[in-house]
Amino acid sequence: IMGGAISAPAIMGVLNGCTAKPNLDWKPAFLTEDQALLVAQVAEIIIPKTDTPGAKEVGVPGFIDVLLKDCYSKEEQDRFIAGLIAFDELAAKEQGDLFVALDADAQQAFVKKAHDAAMAAEKGANKPEKRPFILTMKELTMLGFFTSEVGATQVLQYVAVP
Repeated sequence: IMGGAISAPAIMGVLNGCTAKPNLDWKPAFLTEDQALLVAQVAEIIIPKTDTPGAKEVGVPGFIDVLLKDCYSKEEQDRFIAGLIAFDELAAKEQGDLFVALDADAQQAFVKKAHDAAMAAEKGANKPEKRPFILTMKELTMLGFFTSEVGATQVLQYVAVP
């Protein structure tokens, strides 16, 4: 009986440990933690870590959170959140699991598919009235990255003028 009582939690710990759940290293002010994880994963796919830090490492998800809270109107905030939820629901429908639970390859493939579809819609005759979520996310990620110290000094052709 003692062995069963000790081994059952150990087995559950091992099984739960096999599914790595990403974590946040910042506290969201506007987004929920689940939404912030999704934003962080998508931002990192848009600008991954290479020989320079990626979007997560320079704080782009936190930047997006503050920008949404402090600069966006209620209507824009609602549209972003609705797009975020729809993006996650589409991932669950097409891939069988929420976006953050997918493996890295499936996440990249899904973001690429969503991006390509949004770009085709933007260029098509029936251009959507509102900007697709993935394109808004891409704009915010690039804005946050290239206005960071790393993006401005290590990636852009930055020359300080005395």
